[in-house]
Amino acid sequence: MEQVIIIGAGPCGLSAAIELKKAGIDALIIEKGAVVQSISNYPTYMIFHSTPELLEIGEIPFTTIQEKPSRQEALNYYRITAKRYQLRIQTYEKVVEVEPLSDGFRLTTQDRFGDEKSYDTKRVIIATGYFDHPNKLGIPGEELPKVSSRYTEAHPYTGMNVAIVGGNNSAVDAALDLERAGANVTVVYRGAEVSSHVKAWTKPLFLSAAEKGKINVMYSSAVKEIRKHVILVQTGDEVVELANDFVFTLIGFRPDRSLLQKLGVSFDEVSGSPAFHPETMETAVPNLYIAGVIAAGYRGNSIFIENGRHHGKLIAAHIVGQG
Repeated sequence: MEQVIIIGAGPCGLSAAIELKKAGIDALIIEKGAVVQSISNYPTYMIFHSTPELLEIGEIPFTTIQEKPSRQEALNYYRITAKRYQLRIQTYEKVVEVEPLSDGFRLTTQDRFGDEKSYDTKRVIIATGYFDHPNKLGIPGEELPKVSSRYTEAHPYTGMNVAIVGGNNSAVDAALDLERAGANVTVVYRGAEVSSHVKAWTKPLFLSAAEKGKINVMYSSAVKEIRKHVILVQTGDEVVELANDFVFTLIGFRPDRSLLQKLGVSFDEVSGSPAFHPETMETAVPNLYIAGVIAAGYRGNSIFIENGRHHGKLIAAHIVGQG
């Protein structure tokens, strides 16, 4: 029987494994994608908001060329750190069920070929992220192939009519990137002005591009329907039809609460946050812990790598204290 199994090999899951290893516990990490899959899914040329020292785990220095790290540098850093600590990570294996036992838990997994495995463990740490469950608009046409909830890079959309739904950092960054590559960009945002959460160094660039007509911004508006060659946008009392080739719905993600719910963890109805002890990260289910953004509920922007990476120390201290 394993001492600890961690579900998720994101930065917070890796950090938890490192802190446990320092305490003499060699946890097993099970990850349904690649190591730090969420970062791998970021836009190809993305630059982090944070400085590198705020992304460090395991006391391994994160050195970068510029003041703030790129996606590629982050991928390299977390790969190297996991290797340095010789973490046990099984990738491309999805945990499909966690069952309580008298002395722990039984995990059932499925690999990318559909083969199942079973693991028994005394303790489980759920460190899954948000990024496999994008928020939906709930409108006709959202299932069309031209609609995506992830933005990677601009080149394929040169000369295309591209609509972006959203007004936060991901939407603003994508709009600027697409405009530079020669796309005809329209941003549709339900707010009356660009979000206050947009990075201070990006916001003026976006507002300037909008003022100069390089990017068409429709505030206090909502896409009502997506069709093959057009979109319908409600703006005020008017419904406007716009020529369109591609749509990016960059409106955030929601947590996957299914594993926690099946195990009997309760959730705050307003915040969506699971019930847990903030000093140990243990849920009301004994020996079941959470780490990272899964603790944030609906407020995904309240927990980042910067603060979620510290959850592992709390968990390790509690487990070691139990003996």
